[in-house]
Amino acid sequence: MDAGWLNIGSLLFGLFSWGLPGFELMREKISGKRRVAVIVVSFSACVIALCFQLCYNYYLVRIEDWSALMDTILAVIYAASVLSVITIILNTALVVKYRKGISE
Repeated sequence: MDAGWLNIGSLLFGLFSWGLPGFELMREKISGKRRVAVIVVSFSACVIALCFQLCYNYYLVRIEDWSALMDTILAVIYAASVLSVITIILNTALVVKYRKGISE
């Protein structure tokens, strides 16, 4: 079984988790309910991307490819941290923009 699709899926879901709130930040007006849905979908895509990476690491353990696991684990930790932090920042910016729109 080839598990390379897990890395591709992780990358696509990660980019989607950034792109969705980034796109919504560029829009002028959007309803509050839609913004909440965007935030939920963005965080969900981030979680799916992280789960794909966990599944891929489990695959490496299952086939006992210890050298691949040892070579990539620090990059996976770094990428997961960056993915999480940027997703949080983008969605927080979306909430702040939404709150400013309500108070104005």
